[in-house]
Amino acid sequence: MKAEVKWLGGRAFEGIPDSGHAVIMDSSAAFGGQDQGVRPMELLMLGMGGCTSIDVMNILEKSRQDVTACVAEISVERAETEPKVFVSMHVHFKVTGRGLEAKRIERAIKLSAEKYCSASIMLGKTAEITHDFEIIEAD
Repeated sequence: MKAEVKWLGGRAFEGIPDSGHAVIMDSSAAFGGQDQGVRPMELLMLGMGGCTSIDVMNILEKSRQDVTACVAEISVERAETEPKVFVSMHVHFKVTGRGLEAKRIERAIKLSAEKYCSASIMLGKTAEITHDFEIIEAD
């Protein structure tokens, strides 16, 4: 895996990974940026959320759960001093579908957290990561 990060001026950068899907990163005005893109630490949070969400949906589809929507709400606390690493992360899954089984959702989340989600496992070296979920019955 490789990526290129190009300076765009100020504190803005364009990140281009092997996939070719570019993302703009910038800082707030307080740090010399112009708020033109996502913050790098936000990308870490989003990457973990995306990684675990992909796993959970893959596992739920294989277990024949009729999922119509899945949202992962992520909250993060950072250290107060430099380096301001993530110290805790919480992922709340809102899973919508028909006749969903709580035990299957719980299992999918656990498998992602403990076996499949590289991002979660890596970030778990510095942060305590917790999960919970709610089931919403689809109309």
